[in-house]
Amino acid sequence: MKSVLVTGGAGFLGSHLCERLLDLGARVTCLDNFYTGSHSNVAHLVRRNGFCIVEQCVAQKAFGEFDEIYNLASPASPPHYQADPIYTFKTNIIGTMNMLELARRCDAKILQASTSEIYGDPLVHPQREDYWGNVNTTGIRSCYDEGKRGAETLVYDYQRTYGLNVRLVRIFNTYGPGMNPEDGRVVSNFITQALRGEDLTIYGDGLQTRSFCYRDDLIEGMIRLMDAPDTVSFPVNIGNPTEFTVKELAELVLELTESSSRLVNMPLPQDDPLQRCPDISRAKKYLDWQPEVQLREGLLKSIAYFRQFIVPAESKSAPASKVEFRS
Repeated sequence: MKSVLVTGGAGFLGSHLCERLLDLGARVTCLDNFYTGSHSNVAHLVRRNGFCIVEQCVAQKAFGEFDEIYNLASPASPPHYQADPIYTFKTNIIGTMNMLELARRCDAKILQASTSEIYGDPLVHPQREDYWGNVNTTGIRSCYDEGKRGAETLVYDYQRTYGLNVRLVRIFNTYGPGMNPEDGRVVSNFITQALRGEDLTIYGDGLQTRSFCYRDDLIEGMIRLMDAPDTVSFPVNIGNPTEFTVKELAELVLELTESSSRLVNMPLPQDDPLQRCPDISRAKKYLDWQPEVQLREGLLKSIAYFRQFIVPAESKSAPASKVEFRS
């Protein structure tokens, strides 16, 4: 039975990764300080054999003996990582170094969760893993973008210096049941606004593109990367290569929710990328992976999840803010 540590294990992706690893027969330790993660995300796992929670910041020294480490700890949505940019940068740099040191002490494999944000506002499309990116190092998003880029540097310095067994996944836009409706990401924003009967806020002209990967597909890709041969230590994009404009996403959400909400345009935030789409050739070749869930199907599942909590604006019922959401 493998012993696995998942940092950020109470977050949207981390909690589902913990659950999947338990299903596969691993002993799982969830390390999370609940800065953006939620106790409700992992409450149903506490009763399962082989699962435990360590409430701690990843920037603090961690202890234990593990065979594998998945380092997912970091605020991931712009409102969260911009709320305390120094904390975000510290989490990604000091936290990653702590996990690399732990992996070194345990002789464990470590998978670092990086992000498509390292490509910035890309000049190459779609984005391949050998593209170095176009990032504003002084912008409001750079605490996250540069934090993740610095974390990648640490991963490969540890590999070269100590022979550490590393994996690195670059995650593109991911969505699905369990998202926090208030996390500020475009899918959760649109679904929440549509269900409440509010205007759907489109930043810019809505023609910027994104690719949306369903949660379960993403988790499958991460596990396959961890289980891949040790030679697969290079960065691997995991995401859905099918592109949609933000406006197309908004219109699809309106259709699926049967909402009469309007689309309203707002100014584009600083450094918001105009294109984002993964080249997944490496994932196909080395992991035999590609996404299976189409956007319409994934949105229907996500909308059904959100309907449990979202109260229409005109309703006289208790406000949705009093419900504890899974983030």
